Amino acid sequence: MAYLNYFNTPDALSMWFIAIITIVFIAGAFYGADYLKAYKDHKREIALHVVSYIVTYVAMIALTIVNHAVVFLVAWEIMALGSFFLIIFESWKKDVLKAGLNFFIQSHVSVVFLTFGFMMMYAKTGSFYFSDFAAYREPCGWPFALICAGFALKAGFVPFHTWLPIAHPVAPAHISGVMSGVIIKIGIYGLLRAVTIFNVDLLVTGKVILIVAAISGLYGVMMAIVQHNLKKLLAYHSIENIGIIGIGIGIGCISSRMGMGQLASLSFAGALLHTFNHALFKSSLFFTAGNVYQATHTLNVEKMGGLMKKMPLTAMFFLISAVAICGLPPMNGFVSELMIYMGLYGTLIKAPMLLQIGTAAVILALALIGGLAILCFTKAFGIVFLGESRSELPQIKEFGAMRTIPLAVMA
Repeated sequence: MAYLNYFNTPDALSMWFIAIITIVFIAGAFYGADYLKAYKDHKREIALHVVSYIVTYVAMIALTIVNHAVVFLVAWEIMALGSFFLIIFESWKKDVLKAGLNFFIQSHVSVVFLTFGFMMMYAKTGSFYFSDFAAYREPCGWPFALICAGFALKAGFVPFHTWLPIAHPVAPAHISGVMSGVIIKIGIYGLLRAVTIFNVDLLVTGKVILIVAAISGLYGVMMAIVQHNLKKLLAYHSIENIGIIGIGIGIGCISSRMGMGQLASLSFAGALLHTFNHALFKSSLFFTAGNVYQATHTLNVEKMGGLMKKMPLTAMFFLISAVAICGLPPMNGFVSELMIYMGLYGTLIKAPMLLQIGTAAVILALALIGGLAILCFTKAFGIVFLGESRSELPQIKEFGAMRTIPLAVMA
């Protein structure tokens, strides 16, 4: 059965991402089952939605265990197509269809990057198997760069981020949670897998990732502060947290190249833990945003206010998740960000002077990201849940256990 050679036995990295994907998809399924009751007259759309949800999950699991570039691209296309149909659930709305098409086009741009990178590796190795790519010991900087660009687009690093704040606001809340929780994390998985497979200079790679990640984190949080659409605000925070994860990966690459194995392990572990943590608290935040939207029929935070009185559980889970995403103790976001900080400080002490300056700048950027995130979520929670209502809202009440349980698990 030669086709079995197309897949690997899952290693630790694969299992970590399989766990993240599965947890978020299960939580999204429970939440979505109740969320979609508001669309009970759209039975055909719901049927397509359910099929697309399952197909997307299977494709993402396949991506973590594939050992063949062509099969990987097929699974990537299936994931993109499934995600497209999930986003355009309300396809009768023009803005939804437009956002979905934007996502689909940009997904194919990532396919172009990946395809050219894989073809260049085939020209070098005569094989499409990743195991043969790993055995190739000659420098392969250009194919590596193209492949990383494809993964960076899916992850939402700046400047490949533009699809994120467009797609998130129009997708159903549970799909926004899945997109931010795990679909963009496939880009992180690909980036980590590429770093382990290809023979590249990890010092140069780490510096590039570190710069792009720091810019992404700062850009994401600054854009989030000025948003009035609750889901768009959360989408920009996804870019911010992808930046934080990227900082961990970048400093891990640099530490590894400089022979600082313990610091490299700490940094990579921080990035992986933050990948998991972000999947939990960001999914929870999008689920709470879904509750708010279906209760108020708006995502404009300026039209909200005082919701804590009528939706206390939603407010509580939003607050818990907001504390976590800000990296404040004792929540899970604090632990993973602390590990990344420790990796940065360790490198700062042991690195050459020029690299010390760069590392110090990244530490300051990470601190600024944290401070601005606190400002943003303090403002968002206050406007949405505290005070008095700023406009006439329909009768509002808390949702039932089908939504509360996924929120409790993810928060």
